[in-house]
Amino acid sequence: MLLVPFRSLLKKKFTHRYSFTASNITPALIPFFLSGCSFNIAPSFPIVGAYFPSWMLCTLIGVCSALSLRILFLLIGIDAWLSFRLFTYVSLGTIIALVFWLVVFGP
Repeated sequence: MLLVPFRSLLKKKFTHRYSFTASNITPALIPFFLSGCSFNIAPSFPIVGAYFPSWMLCTLIGVCSALSLRILFLLIGIDAWLSFRLFTYVSLGTIIALVFWLVVFGP
């Protein structure tokens, strides 16, 4: 039976009441105060009349740059030396996408 290890938990009564205090509610409210965009204006750009968020452009640039670096590394011969190829190319694409975001859309 699947619940055999948890049978002791099913027999117990949970009598603990949960009280809402400032120390309990504060961690739940932190994401609202750390949001990067206002509700009225979000970083976006128009393409053929439709607005796309700028992170889509940065993601596309990161993926294309990772593929370009893979081709370049294969031609040069560096790719054979890499031990974790997937993680290397994903991190290179992420770094390039974040640098592009910072340069173009950053403060």
